[in-house]
Amino acid sequence: MKLKVKITGPKVHDVGYRYFLMSNAIDLGLKGFHARNRTGEKGPEVTALVEGDEETIADFKKLVETQKPDHSQVSSIVFEDYEGDIMRTSEYAYVCTTIQLNKAIPLLLNMRDNLKEMTGDLKELKGDMKAVRKNTDIIPQIGEDIKTVKANTSEVTEEIKGMREDIQPGYARQMQADVRAIKERLGMQ
Repeated sequence: MKLKVKITGPKVHDVGYRYFLMSNAIDLGLKGFHARNRTGEKGPEVTALVEGDEETIADFKKLVETQKPDHSQVSSIVFEDYEGDIMRTSEYAYVCTTIQLNKAIPLLLNMRDNLKEMTGDLKELKGDMKAVRKNTDIIPQIGEDIKTVKANTSEVTEEIKGMREDIQPGYARQMQADVRAIKERLGMQ
């Protein structure tokens, strides 16, 4: 049995519809399969030709009516009997592989060029890092200077604490004498 399927809608191209149909044809074991994108009277269309026994064709029809690829938008599905030749399903799978390779090759070439550019950028970055390392030779000297400042800070802090202890007893006595004098003048004894 042979069948022609026309799937029409605003988004049936560039959503993987042919590959969706092919993978299901392979899964169902259809003897023949071919699909192509075209623009029909009602707009974008996927036309599929399938060949197999009656039961398998019925399963394929049911699948086409109930499932579709993500992001697709279907307006109509039409089934017609077909009398012409249909490519073997495995041969169509080879065609799809070739189509995908033709799409992938420019992307792979672009990736290769980007990797070459990135390699150049990495070499430049390594040179910059070497220059930074050369400029960091002064860091050990700065570390020694900081240690010296810390040691001096500790000595100065101890010296200030000692002066404060020397000043406090005399300062407290003087302050007490001043407070007594003020109280006497005010008559607050």
